[in-house]
Amino acid sequence: MPFHRGTFANSSPAVTRRDLLKISGAAGLGAGLVHRSVRGAAAKPRPQRIKSCILIFYYGGPSHLDTFDIKPDAPSEVRGEFQPIATSVSGLQIGEHLPRTARIMHKVAVVHGMQHQMRGHDSASYEALTGRVPPVGDNQNFKERPDTFPSYGACLNYFRRNHPSLIPHVSLPFVMNNNFQTPGQTAGFLGTEFQPLLIQGDPATMTYHAGGALKVLDLPAGVSTGRLESRWSLLRVLDQQPRHGTARSMSLYQEKVFNLLRSGTLREALNLKQESQATRERYGHGPPGQPFDDNSKSPKKAELAIARNLRGWNLLLARRLVEAGVPFINVYDYKQQGKNWDSHSDNFGYLRKHLLPSADQAFAALIEDLDQRGLLETTLVMAVGEFGRTPKINKNAGRDHWPNCYTAVMAGGGIKGGYVCGSSDRLGAYPANSPVRPADLQATMLTLFGIDPAEEARDSLGRPFAICGGKPLESLFS
Repeated sequence: MPFHRGTFANSSPAVTRRDLLKISGAAGLGAGLVHRSVRGAAAKPRPQRIKSCILIFYYGGPSHLDTFDIKPDAPSEVRGEFQPIATSVSGLQIGEHLPRTARIMHKVAVVHGMQHQMRGHDSASYEALTGRVPPVGDNQNFKERPDTFPSYGACLNYFRRNHPSLIPHVSLPFVMNNNFQTPGQTAGFLGTEFQPLLIQGDPATMTYHAGGALKVLDLPAGVSTGRLESRWSLLRVLDQQPRHGTARSMSLYQEKVFNLLRSGTLREALNLKQESQATRERYGHGPPGQPFDDNSKSPKKAELAIARNLRGWNLLLARRLVEAGVPFINVYDYKQQGKNWDSHSDNFGYLRKHLLPSADQAFAALIEDLDQRGLLETTLVMAVGEFGRTPKINKNAGRDHWPNCYTAVMAGGGIKGGYVCGSSDRLGAYPANSPVRPADLQATMLTLFGIDPAEEARDSLGRPFAICGGKPLESLFS
């Protein structure tokens, strides 16, 4: 099928296992909310078209020029080593090290001309994950603050707070840290009630039962569900005073945590032993022909099997969470065997040997798997980094940070497959027409959930503010 190129106009801490076991305690980030200006009156929301969203975040900044915005006619110092390959969409080419993704491009939309002004990882990640310019500007050592904006999943959780959902927002498999915890991963000033549940999956620390079930929700030895319920009942008896603001947010959070521990829904979703070996291999999860290992017998061997493709583990788990009814899943592609997408040196060897093969396999498997299970029509998949890489290759055969122009890809419910939105100039250095801001991706996602991006949110004092600063990419909608 031929691809179509669109034009557009646009405007400008997580919950861990330890948190789950602390049924009482102090509230986290979110005590000091800041008044925000309100945009115009909210428009009538559109019909909801999706039930879930998976946001794959490639931390470090993947090179758009060597993946989805390849420039075969550019000078050699820009073009680099990789060649373009044909895809399932006539006239649409991508980089040669994405052969599996090339076969499914008729289900994928490409968004060129992404742009913002943040050049440091922390500040760029914050804008990419919240859609907002950091309150401290472009600062590599930007820390979480009480006035930071919430992540996309937390915003969705806030707007859907009256919808029954046992697990509204999950992030996996890391809390990203650069010099400090990378901002933008939390509920920010929305408070504890809207924090994501972190499913920790670092191969160096994660633990499994025999057959692949994560132990993340296991209770401590000697603590049964009944005993936990008794503790919760006692806490409610001791704390009968009405709660407001941060205290109320913490109380609601505790209630959700307790309900989560009592339910088997998440535990079942995390049990990868229910997946066939063929499915695990399809995602690149573990070496071919080798099933999960029992950690109690061979922990090092089990860690190695998982580390073979943590990307496959992430996206297979994300698919299972969609099946479990989770509305928003953050997948932080933060490191793979100690590496991320920050390719300042040996860019081409780095991508060819360590990054693109596993990312290509896992992403294509996710799209195909969701489609074959009838889930792609109701699931939006967004994949993006915090910025792209410089067009000109540096003296170390690498590419440096480049927020002036980069690419995102989207697939699933309500999105035109085989479609290209926007374009870059002949060197991939700047948008060739109106740039797309990170907030526009957020607005697109909210619109597909049937939420008007201009809808107001309110802080703990009832003051209104605009939570989304973008506009939906209308040309993408099918």
